[in-house]
Amino acid sequence: MIIVIDTNILVGACMGSSAANEVIASCLRKDHQPIIGTTLFAEYVDVLNREELFTRCHLDSAERNELLDIFLASCRWTDIYYGWRPNLRDEGDNHLIELAVAGHARCVVSRNVNDLMKGELLFPDIAIMTPEQFLLRG
Repeated sequence: MIIVIDTNILVGACMGSSAANEVIASCLRKDHQPIIGTTLFAEYVDVLNREELFTRCHLDSAERNELLDIFLASCRWTDIYYGWRPNLRDEGDNHLIELAVAGHARCVVSRNVNDLMKGELLFPDIAIMTPEQFLLRG
């Protein structure tokens, strides 16, 4: 299944969340195909290098960046040629839906489910799920 992994899932994996870890591991095992684009890539790099977010993390900066490199190697690069602008509550999340549409993803895995499902423009063929919901779906 082609999926989009929100940054908060990658952060959760770094912080030791078992569900987030399993979602990332499923991508590394090639059970699912994560896709990535320019905006999501920049967000991953930016957030994983914010030291203040990781004061209680068991991974240091170098280890987080190594995890990111390994994860990125499993991702398929996807260009977005048309901005759908679903007008989500948080404008900064629109790129996730646009990436999912451009890459023909079936699911966006995120902790931000409520915000991602409340756009003005809806895409019923794209499921928005927490990592726990995604893992139960198989």
